[in-house]
Amino acid sequence: MPYPARPKGYALKRAVDILGALVALTLFGVPMLLVALMVRIKLGSPVLFHQERAGFAGRKFRMVKFRSMTDERGPNGELLPDDQRLPRFGQLLRSTSLDELPELLNVLKGDMSLVGPRPLLVRYLDRYNADQARRHELRPGLTGWAQVNGRNAVGWKERFEMDVWYVDNVSLLLDLKILIKTFGKVVKRSGVSSDNVATMDEFRGNDPVEVVPTAKPSESLIR
Repeated sequence: MPYPARPKGYALKRAVDILGALVALTLFGVPMLLVALMVRIKLGSPVLFHQERAGFAGRKFRMVKFRSMTDERGPNGELLPDDQRLPRFGQLLRSTSLDELPELLNVLKGDMSLVGPRPLLVRYLDRYNADQARRHELRPGLTGWAQVNGRNAVGWKERFEMDVWYVDNVSLLLDLKILIKTFGKVVKRSGVSSDNVATMDEFRGNDPVEVVPTAKPSESLIR
């Protein structure tokens, strides 16, 4: 994937990200320590979950979160399905988005922004069409336009369209609007849980048939 030029206003957006992440870490530092302790007690070690995601221009980075699932395995030694490894405590972490707080460290490192398209799995990179790939013209975010407009309850096509719309309309005022709406969504804990699935269905590409959620997925607002 070609590396796009830094967008207009990049320096100011980056400064706001750093300041916002520092303020958030100061405010949530003690709660994060308490969450880490509870994760250790309820789910064991490791407390943090790392996963490779695609960032700006498709560059790979390691996203960090609090773990929310166990490592339970079946008789054959394989990990059990996600819904069987997601205990009530893990569901609470996801529904409140507390599992996402360590991503503030990714923001400080420059891997992520406070607002932007959510970072997705690296294996999706060769499945996007040219327009969908434009979501990587900005740093991925803790939250984004798609997350406050339907969240994971909408299909992949609609999510990517909203991601690209954000890329074309990014501004500090829009970011502020998204952050305010995100706070409201998290407080209400709306659209987080699912009756049928534990995680979002995998994006398998645009041809011949796009895979979309069959119900509101249980991934958290800024997952």
